[in-house]
Amino acid sequence: MRIFIDTADTNELREAFTTGLVDGCTTNPSLIAKAGRDFKEVIAEICEMTDGPVSAEVASTEADMMIKEGKRLSEIASNVVVKLPLTWDGLKACRAMSEEGIDTNVTLCFTAAQAWLAAKAGATYISPFIGRLDDLGQQGMELIGEIRALYDTQDYQTQILAASIRGPLHVKEAALLGADVATIPPKVFKALLNHPLTDKGLSDFVKDWQGTGQSIL
Repeated sequence: MRIFIDTADTNELREAFTTGLVDGCTTNPSLIAKAGRDFKEVIAEICEMTDGPVSAEVASTEADMMIKEGKRLSEIASNVVVKLPLTWDGLKACRAMSEEGIDTNVTLCFTAAQAWLAAKAGATYISPFIGRLDDLGQQGMELIGEIRALYDTQDYQTQILAASIRGPLHVKEAALLGADVATIPPKVFKALLNHPLTDKGLSDFVKDWQGTGQSIL
């Protein structure tokens, strides 16, 4: 399962990419607003950091304007993925762009039926929002499993991009259920590595090694 970082903070992204473990990035209007910078400028800067996919979302809600905006976004860099809402207009725009070879990420997916329609529209990625379903008392991870089964049965090539990730457990479960990608906030990405026993073990090893008075170099 690939890892994307879900942020528009270029400083956070630059740090994440230095690990060599991050495969791409997703943004949305809320993240761009939080960054407080020019939208297209931010996307261009992120695309220079990575050869991986960078999702940039359209602002319009009508198909014709989505298509125009999507084409403009795709001109920023070759690795831009146009992010579209899972509405009828969004699916119309998805179909039009997929026919022109423009990669798309259909977002705000909450049912397997929605994911099926997005696949039929030619979406490159489908983004089921796990955490928001959990917030409603539903099992967000069940949706990942349903989409995986549906896509495998129908032989759709749309990739499952697990979104609205709230913690390391979500990442693990998404991987086990066959998600192709998890898009993760920077703080969750860092939390994947942390464990108190790892910290204690390393501290003990360092202390014992220093006690030997030796040097490897």
